[in-house]
Amino acid sequence: GKNCSLLQEMDVIQKQDENCYCYVQNRTIHLQYLWSTLQIKVSSREKFRIEPISEKNNCRNSETVFEFAACAVQILWKPETCTETFLSIKQYGEDVCFKIQPFKTEPYIVRVKREMLDGKLLFLFVAGIFLFHFANSLSRSAKFFYLSGIILSVLALLVFVLLTLKRFIPRHSTFWILMSGSWMVSLYFIYCVKENIQWLWSEHKSYLLGYFLAVGITSFAICYQHGPLTTELSITLFTWTLQLTAFVLIYFGVTIPQVAYAVIAVSLCSKGLCYPLGAACHIARKMKHHFKSRKLVFKYLTEEEYREQGESETIRALEELRSFCRSPDFPSWIAISKLQAPHRFAAFVLGSPHVSPAETKAHDEQFGIGSSFLEEQLFETGAQSEQDEPANCVHEEDEENENEMHTQIPFPYATELL
Repeated sequence: GKNCSLLQEMDVIQKQDENCYCYVQNRTIHLQYLWSTLQIKVSSREKFRIEPISEKNNCRNSETVFEFAACAVQILWKPETCTETFLSIKQYGEDVCFKIQPFKTEPYIVRVKREMLDGKLLFLFVAGIFLFHFANSLSRSAKFFYLSGIILSVLALLVFVLLTLKRFIPRHSTFWILMSGSWMVSLYFIYCVKENIQWLWSEHKSYLLGYFLAVGITSFAICYQHGPLTTELSITLFTWTLQLTAFVLIYFGVTIPQVAYAVIAVSLCSKGLCYPLGAACHIARKMKHHFKSRKLVFKYLTEEEYREQGESETIRALEELRSFCRSPDFPSWIAISKLQAPHRFAAFVLGSPHVSPAETKAHDEQFGIGSSFLEEQLFETGAQSEQDEPANCVHEEDEENENEMHTQIPFPYATELL
């Protein structure tokens, strides 16, 4: 890097000969640069070639699997010629060096600009968080299954084809060897497309759209033919795949690897804490129910509520009696042989009132307003109110009288009906 020019923010460099450039990363971590990237734009009127230079030529010093895969792809990838290109550099990645090789003595311009909030990084981070926490429900959705099949076929066509033809491969070892090779080729394809996406979109837009349309429709037809996942094992494997993909998105969605590791650890802990938290809440509810006071609270009914409840319960009991009498289990001939008025019982079962109009009139004359029974009750109540008794005793006697009335008042004409 001694012979290379060091790049700084807001630099604008114009040259026409072959030269190399380096951007040295700032080792101090600042959280405001969590989704910040450095954009380097190289443009010229003639074609040139830009070639990355890395000190890790053998990839043995790579710290993570992702860095090793990126280094291996960089060795295989040969840069294409172009008239304009963009380089996106993360704030806390490794030092970046590249060489520009112009084909003619035509000046080219190197511009360095910082983007404080990179929308692509933020989208990857949010998508990873969402995908991890909703992986279980998304793995059971038929629509998401079809969408995942389309995305997989577009980005990794060989992997999708291999999964489709899995039933025709007899040995599992052969399948996994082919799967490993397909993933390596797919990663190389994704890297090349990512580096040349602007050139492909500007020069070969129709071919790119045709590829997306043809592969997307074909993959949707294949996924629709096989149908969504049904077995619990396949759904569980799909859930784990989505969660692993979410970790990859989170890692590439931030510029600080330590923050990515912390977010992944917190996500795993939050997923694992749901079970002990649920058990603790269940135990707390049980303990609260166990130590809860069992003191009974009595509610006294008013005269109107007592009358309404009595009428509704009487109607319900009569309907239950009619239903029982209509059932096949009812001994109808035995009951009719013991009845004094079987015609009246039959009319009651068919829906007629259990009390005749004459009986209702006689009851009103004896117990209605102005009757002798009501006058006796009024005089007895007035005499009892003059005595000084506690309110609680009065309530208890009323309850006992009501219970006695319920137990002593017979069903009207029960002897005649039964």
